[in-house]
Amino acid sequence: MIATCVILDIGGVLEITPETGWVQPWEERLGLPPGAVHERMHDVWRAGSIGGISEQVVHEQVAARLGLDAPHVEAFMADLWAEYLGAPNVELIDYLRELRGRCRLGILSNSFVGAREREATLYHFDQLVEQIFYSHEIGIEKPDPRAFEAVCASLAVLPENCLFIDDVAVIVEAAQAAGMQGHLFEDNASTITRIAAHLDAGLLVPGRVPLR
Repeated sequence: MIATCVILDIGGVLEITPETGWVQPWEERLGLPPGAVHERMHDVWRAGSIGGISEQVVHEQVAARLGLDAPHVEAFMADLWAEYLGAPNVELIDYLRELRGRCRLGILSNSFVGAREREATLYHFDQLVEQIFYSHEIGIEKPDPRAFEAVCASLAVLPENCLFIDDVAVIVEAAQAAGMQGHLFEDNASTITRIAAHLDAGLLVPGRVPLR
């Protein structure tokens, strides 16, 4: 059996994540110039995105580098997570839920330590797809080709049979360079149409049948 596969990003695709401007009030409160928070925290954010640091250490570094006490660290991180998690893209999530059993489903997301627990609690992505590949767990961020290779290997699918969906053009291009089909997410309607066409095309390939 040849498996058809759909793999999606989270932020900007399964989650609607507009910028909230949460950093600016913190910089004003701390008397810091614009951009100072991310400049001070850059290596911490980077480490958290590839699993090189724990949530506890993130909190400790926020306290040390920004001079915040424990309650203010919690408030700071709550603002960070509010933007990170956004709101669910209900229409697309509902559509994907109907695809269970018709194809292999996965998620590949650049992430931050703590994302799995929060997104499982809020949005139940772990119940939506077969496997979720977070950059902070696999230690690789998109557009590194190894990220796409890891997903295909773990799901036991061929890259050419996978449709990868992301809202960042350079990442879609990287997936295509890795042998996958790619779709740049711009809206739900065109994305759902593209997924349906991918599944319909898969049914026409000899030896490929829907999953049971």
